[in-house]
Amino acid sequence: MRLSRFFLPILKENPKEAEIVSHRLMLRAGMVKQQSQGIYTWLPLGKRVLDKVNAIIREEQNRSGAIELLMPTLQSAELWQESGRYDAYGKEMLRIKDRQERPMLYGPTNEEMITDVFRSFVKSYKDLPLNLYHIQLKFRDEIRPRFGTMRSREFLMKDAYSFDLNREGAVHAYNRMFAAYLRTFSRMGLRAIPMRADTGPIGGDLSHEFIILADTGESEVFCHKDFLNFDIPGIDTNFDDVAGLKGIFDKWTSRYAATSEMHDAPAFEAIPEGERLSARGIEVGHIFYFGTKYSEAMGAKVQGPDGKEHTVHMGSYGIGPTRLVPAIIEASHDENGIIWPKSVAPFEAIVINMKSGDAACDAACETIYGALLNAGVDVLYDDKDERAGAKFATADLIGAPVQVIAGPRGVASGEVEIKDRKTGERETLTIEAAINRLTSGN
Repeated sequence: MRLSRFFLPILKENPKEAEIVSHRLMLRAGMVKQQSQGIYTWLPLGKRVLDKVNAIIREEQNRSGAIELLMPTLQSAELWQESGRYDAYGKEMLRIKDRQERPMLYGPTNEEMITDVFRSFVKSYKDLPLNLYHIQLKFRDEIRPRFGTMRSREFLMKDAYSFDLNREGAVHAYNRMFAAYLRTFSRMGLRAIPMRADTGPIGGDLSHEFIILADTGESEVFCHKDFLNFDIPGIDTNFDDVAGLKGIFDKWTSRYAATSEMHDAPAFEAIPEGERLSARGIEVGHIFYFGTKYSEAMGAKVQGPDGKEHTVHMGSYGIGPTRLVPAIIEASHDENGIIWPKSVAPFEAIVINMKSGDAACDAACETIYGALLNAGVDVLYDDKDERAGAKFATADLIGAPVQVIAGPRGVASGEVEIKDRKTGERETLTIEAAINRLTSGN
C-alpha cells in the first residue's frame, strides 16, 4: 500500500477526550473515529489490525473444534422472556419495537438465540459435543462508556457456546476453551492470566476472566509471579485429550490469581512476599460454564444413550476484538506511539523514502516495495513528499515493527537502514540484504 493513496487521517495534537494511552493513540493514528457516545467507526488502519486479531481468534477457535456461524444483531424479545432474562437484564439492554409493535432488542449477548438454534436441529447425543461460535456486533447501553473502544456501547464480540450431554463433557469443553484462550492471547504478544471470576448476569458456577497486566489497566489484580513463566500450550495441543487439557487447566489455576472483586487478602498475603504480584490489569476474555440454566428454561434436550431425554449442559466463551486492540496498545507502546507485535500489525514493515522525487531514492524504494509485495509481506510505502521528521513521526506513531529507511547518501552506496520499532536498534544493509532479511520469514 502506498501512503499517498491510503486513507490515514493522523492527528497532530492529543485529543482532549482521550483519558488513556490507547484511546489517545488510536485517535491520533487515525484508527478510529467516534460517531456518538461509545460508538466508533473503524478507519482503514484500525480495521487492518482488527481483521488480524479476528483471524487469530478464528484460527484458534477452529483448532479447538469450534464451528463458526453468524447470528443477527437484532433478537426477538420472546426468546429472552422464555429464559427469564428479558426483565432482569437491566438498562444496558437496548429494547426496541418493530413496525408491528413486536418487542425486540439489540443483542448484548447470544445465549438465548444459540439455545434456540440448538434445540431446533440437535436431537441426539450422537451430535454432541458441539461448540458454535460467531464474531458479531453487540450493544450494551453502558451508563458511562469510556476509554475509546475499550469500553464502548457498540462492540465486536467473539462468543462461543458449548453443548454437552453432562457436566463431565461440559467441563472438558470449558478446558478446551481455556487452553485455546491462552494460545490466542499469546499469539497477539500478550501474557493473559486466568483469574476466577463472578459469573454476573450470564449465570453459572464456573468462570474465569483472562487478564493482561498493564500499567494503565482499569482494575487492580493480584496474582502469583509464577504465571509470568508458565508455558503456553503448544500448536500441537490435542483438544480431544481430556487428561491433557485438565492438566493445563490445573497448572494455570494452581496459583493465586484474583481481580479486586474476588480478592482474598489473607490468601494473597500467605504467598511469600517476593512471589506476590499486585498490578493493574485489563480483561480480554471471559469464559463461563452455566450448566442447564438456559437449556432447562428453553427445552434444549437430546436423547441420551439410555433412550431418555437429557437437558444439555452449556458454557459460553467471550473475547472482545474491539477491546483487544486497545489492550494490546496499552501493553505495547512508548512515548512516540504504538509498538505492534508482528502478528497483528496493520503493516509488517514501512518503507520510508527520505527524499521523494529523487530518482535514486525513488528507484531503490520501488525495488524494495515491489520485492516485499511479491513475497507476501504486508508493507506500507511512505512515498509522500514530506520532510523526514514528519515521516519518522508517522512511522513511529502507527507502529509497524520494521522501518526501512532510504536516503540519498545511503542509496548512493547501495544501502538502506533497517530500524526495529520496538528496540530502536538500527542496522545498515545493502538493498539486496535488506530485502532478503524482510522476506526470509514469509
